[in-house]
Amino acid sequence: MRRALFLLTFLLLTPSIAHATNEATQFPPIEAPLDPDAPNAPDLAYGAYQRGYFLNAFYEATRRVESKKDPVAMVLLGILYAEGLGVPQDLEKAASWYAVAAERGNFDAMFSLGMAKLKGVGVPKSEAEGVALLEKAAASGHVAASYNLGLIALTPVNGQTDDALAVRRFREAASAGNPDAQYSLAVLLKEGRGEPQDLGAAAALFVDAAKSGHVDAMVEAGIALFNGTGIAKDEKAAADWFRKASERGSVLAMTRFARLLSAGVGIEADPKGAAAWYFRAKEKGLSDPFLEDFVAKLPDDVRAAAQDEASGVKASAVAAPAQAKTP
Repeated sequence: MRRALFLLTFLLLTPSIAHATNEATQFPPIEAPLDPDAPNAPDLAYGAYQRGYFLNAFYEATRRVESKKDPVAMVLLGILYAEGLGVPQDLEKAASWYAVAAERGNFDAMFSLGMAKLKGVGVPKSEAEGVALLEKAAASGHVAASYNLGLIALTPVNGQTDDALAVRRFREAASAGNPDAQYSLAVLLKEGRGEPQDLGAAAALFVDAAKSGHVDAMVEAGIALFNGTGIAKDEKAAADWFRKASERGSVLAMTRFARLLSAGVGIEADPKGAAAWYFRAKEKGLSDPFLEDFVAKLPDDVRAAAQDEASGVKASAVAAPAQAKTP
């Protein structure tokens, strides 16, 4: 019965299918390419830069500067000269392009020129002028400018740092999702610098920055979660952050993760894995008395296997030749 219904349905559909195949296939009309100077045209200069075609980026940016005095293209020329991409490196030319674009109101240019003045790269060094440019860029919402102003506020002047200003500037950048700023703000809030201590806000910021791949924030998030400091205690989540940070090269995380593996806290116990992570940390210069004792008490074969694992040597288990089965 089901087969009969299927055949009937197919027969009913067949005429319309045949009719459709007889009609000419309709394709959407092909639109003419956009004028490269049209308002909604793709940015060919930055597109070439992002793909690594630096000489093409230079030519396209130069064309836009000559035809439209485009400050965005001026900034790109500055980047190419600063990094020596497609053209010989020329820090003075880079700074001059940033200056021209900054005069035309481009905030990326203000930031780049401000950083150049702070460092004296391509222009005479002037901290006052550099800070003024960064402040102007930050006022427009330039995230990197706010973050760097926070770092400058933490630079001692006559032995004093401006922690309150650093908190304000880091918060500006952190609210825009900058993981470096989130981490830096969290450290200040954890230590009660610049404003009263707020362990809850600090822990939340550490976790946010960790989710964006900030390695030091992963370690701090793991510590907060393990101890339940400002956040609900979660040993499993702590172990996961320590593992991720360890895999990204954090030596401190390696010892913390090794301790959890040795005791089976937040993760299944793995004596060999614990020893291997400790060997990696120790090779990078960080010792831990607890782990030293733990490793010393391991069986020789486990300790040797952990050492091989830490060194990237695979276990030398050689498979025995397969024996023919008797019928």
